[in-house]
Amino acid sequence: MANDRESTALSALEHDNVGKIIFLSLVAALGGFLFGFDSGIINGTVEALEGEFGSDAVGTGFNVASMLLGSAVGAFFAGNLADRLGRRPTMILTAIAFMISAWGSGIAGSSPEFVVFRLLGGLAVGAASILAPAYISEIAPPSIRGSLATLQQLMIVIGLFVAFLNNYLIAGAAGTASAAFWFGFDAWQWMFWMELIPAAVFLGTLLFIPESPRYLVAAGREAEAGEVIRSLSTAGDAEEKIADIRSTLKEEERPSLKDLIQEHAGGLLPSGRIHPLVWVGVGLAALQQLTGINVVFYYGGTLWQAAGFSEASALLTNVINGSVNVVFTFVAIALIDRVGRKPLLLVGSLGQALMLGVMAYVFGTSAVAESGSLQMEGSMGLVALGAANAYIAFFAFSWGPIMWVMLGEMFPNQFRGAALSVCGLVQWLTNFLVTITFPVLLGSIGLGLSYGIYAAFGLVAYGFVHLFVRETKGRTLEDISREATAPA
Repeated sequence: MANDRESTALSALEHDNVGKIIFLSLVAALGGFLFGFDSGIINGTVEALEGEFGSDAVGTGFNVASMLLGSAVGAFFAGNLADRLGRRPTMILTAIAFMISAWGSGIAGSSPEFVVFRLLGGLAVGAASILAPAYISEIAPPSIRGSLATLQQLMIVIGLFVAFLNNYLIAGAAGTASAAFWFGFDAWQWMFWMELIPAAVFLGTLLFIPESPRYLVAAGREAEAGEVIRSLSTAGDAEEKIADIRSTLKEEERPSLKDLIQEHAGGLLPSGRIHPLVWVGVGLAALQQLTGINVVFYYGGTLWQAAGFSEASALLTNVINGSVNVVFTFVAIALIDRVGRKPLLLVGSLGQALMLGVMAYVFGTSAVAESGSLQMEGSMGLVALGAANAYIAFFAFSWGPIMWVMLGEMFPNQFRGAALSVCGLVQWLTNFLVTITFPVLLGSIGLGLSYGIYAAFGLVAYGFVHLFVRETKGRTLEDISREATAPA
């Protein structure tokens, strides 16, 4: 029966309004662009904020990581809010929060004020991180769902790249990030204010997209769901699709957090326990961060200056890192619906562990100058830079996009929003933990051992995927839902 549905889904692609589906996916993925831009913009402002607010290492770490606390809260509540209000209204609220945060971060006159606006931005980032994968997965046909859901990660990395380029160009034009720029405002302020442009575009385009048909069925609005389904496909099977979606939902009950509790007894897991799939999602969400990817992006300028690069060279290195991230995300788009999710995660885990090990060796064996920066002999600086970019490449075609794709499609229709809330909370709390502890690790055990820890988590990630992750390539969300909720 499942194979019949897969064949039907594949053959029906010619009936799908692919152009419209891609447009809707791109609109939703603009939230990912803002996610990346907002995450990356802090990279070039760290030293300027230290000078502006007079913060120490701990204060600086909190200024950088404060957004992540907001992201954890935003991710947790956005899934539940999207189950109550809908995907589209929640994304509109997210766009407004991005705009307020961008303006407020630039006008902040103290660390507490700055943290408040960064927390608001974090709420928006956290919400965007789970809403886009959910929306795209719920409108996309199975045969291209992976590629379309990967657009979220592509937009994240493009947002990171544009943020790095934005920082590099503005700091270069002003002299430094703390120097005066347009109209007497400092360069670091303009770095934040540039986010207003894409945030306004996101808000405007959201006004022209429909609600997710799977949400509409869950909300009892089946007539509207039929209209959306017919606008996305000419196959003429809207009623059959609605019935298929309805069969995976609990009658007369809206999705909620309590749906995460497994009802069926059997096997090793009795009823009343959290569904095993939620634990798999939590593991994926945490391990994506524990390999240290955002240390490279949030502290890229600081990291490369600690490794002996000048400020200008460090910011340019970030632009190179961002370019690699973008290019190899296209590799993920090309492979995800052909090779599958699980093989790419396995290859990425080992590749990241290896490259982090190389960086740990280079940083750990380099001498430390009186200024605290590393003195890498000969070509070791280039080796470290090459390993860092290779690490980013492995991440970009595996754990970067595929974790979000898996979270958007692996959970049943009945508790997709709730499960995404929990996994999003874990992902951002882990991100916060890694980010807030990096300055402490850097000052205590050094770059070498710090990267050795992240490399070890790459090996843990390989074992976790091998043991617990199931392939979802080419399957409908309803088939995945039925398998996940079947009695053990």
